[in-house]
Amino acid sequence: MRVVFMGTPEFSVPVLEALAAAHEVICVYSQPPRPAGRGKKDRPSPVQAKAEALGLPVRHPVSLKGAEAQADFAALDADVAVVVAYGLILPRAVLDAPRHGCVNIHASLLPRWRGAAPIHRAIMAGDAQTGICIMQMEAGLDTGPVLMREALEIGAEETTGDLHDRLSGLGARMILDALAGLPGLVPEVQPEAGVTYAAKIDKAEARIDWARPAVEVDRQIRGLSPFPGAWCEIAGERVKILRSRLGAGQGAPGATGPGFTVACGAGAIEVLEAQREGKRPMPAAEVLRGLTLPARLD
Repeated sequence: MRVVFMGTPEFSVPVLEALAAAHEVICVYSQPPRPAGRGKKDRPSPVQAKAEALGLPVRHPVSLKGAEAQADFAALDADVAVVVAYGLILPRAVLDAPRHGCVNIHASLLPRWRGAAPIHRAIMAGDAQTGICIMQMEAGLDTGPVLMREALEIGAEETTGDLHDRLSGLGARMILDALAGLPGLVPEVQPEAGVTYAAKIDKAEARIDWARPAVEVDRQIRGLSPFPGAWCEIAGERVKILRSRLGAGQGAPGATGPGFTVACGAGAIEVLEAQREGKRPMPAAEVLRGLTLPARLD
């Protein structure tokens, strides 16, 4: 098939690789390069970098609302557009241009967790399952009919980073199956019941409140790892807590115990991995070799 691919972050890269190996990717759309790094030089998105490495043409319009941008898209004469975390709203003229329309790979079991941060929100909410939906796109936010879905169990100690990689691989496999059977797939209209929205993560959500129950703190830590990273202050230093599990013991919120165990409002968590300012992520035992825990964390 003649495929237009539209995506931006690392999550989208395995899908692009799979499509490029199986179909004719005639153009790649991605967000424009953004300032990054210490020098704040423009850096291409992960998708643009991969597309260029594969020798594929790349476009990065700031908007697709203009008549010229829409005409350029229609002129590609695509069979289908595959959209994965692209980051721009697709106007009706773009949605209707490919012969089979635009299909989206969404990292949740729709209608649960429509929106920007479905992986983070699933872990933070304590969901037992998530998955991938291949959806026929329409004008609403993740409201289109589902063409294919597959569920994954969320592990008890799994982070957003872990789940991100598993879902990205699953999406890459499923889109090939979806395109192979596209004319025969029966669209499943999303039910009105069970709709939830995965709001973009706000960095203000990242500070740990040890007065909350341990189960909620553990979900916060795993759901915000690796980015932006849940954090607390230890001896005046901001330390990101990147991996945890429910631990034994109890005490006043913030009280520290054996190893890197911290009491919460109910129960306790055991920190497995953390990152000090200006340092790489390290196992808890290695962090403690250079950092003395106070009797209580704020």
